Amino acid sequence: MSDLRSRINASMAALIDGSFGCLDAAAETINARLGRSVGKGTLSKKLGQSIGWNVDEVMALEDAAGRYPVTKMLARRLRPDEYTAQGCVLLHVGQISKETGEAVNAILSAQQSDAGCEYDQAIVEIDEAVEALQQARLRLERESVGAER
Repeated sequence: MSDLRSRINASMAALIDGSFGCLDAAAETINARLGRSVGKGTLSKKLGQSIGWNVDEVMALEDAAGRYPVTKMLARRLRPDEYTAQGCVLLHVGQISKETGEAVNAILSAQQSDAGCEYDQAIVEIDEAVEALQQARLRLERESVGAER
C-alpha cells in the first residue's frame, strides 16, 4: 500500500508541477472547485506523505487540469487485462509519443537528482508510457483479428 501511496503522490506532484506550476495555484483551484479552504502547507504535507490525499481534492485538480493520472492508475488496478483502447491507431501513436517523451524526461531528471520522489515520478511516467503501448497493441491485435475474417 505504501508503494501505491508513493505513486499517487508522484502523480499528484507531476500534475501540480505540470498543470498548476505551484502549490498556491493548486490550493486556489481546490478552494474554488470545492468551496473550502485548503492551503499550500496542507498540500505540501500531502506531497510529503504526512497526510493522505482526499478523493475530492484529487478529482478537483484532475478535472481542472484535464488530466487524470490517479484515476487512471486506480482504474488499472480493477481491470488490468481489459481492452480500453478507443479511437484510431493514430490517436495511440500520439499518446505513445507524449507518454514516452514524459518518461524519458522524468528518467533524466531522476538521474540528475538524489531525491527519491524523482524516481517515483519516473516510475509513474514509465507506467503511463507502458499503458499507452499496451493500449495500442490491444487495438492492433483486435484489428488484425477483424481483418483475418
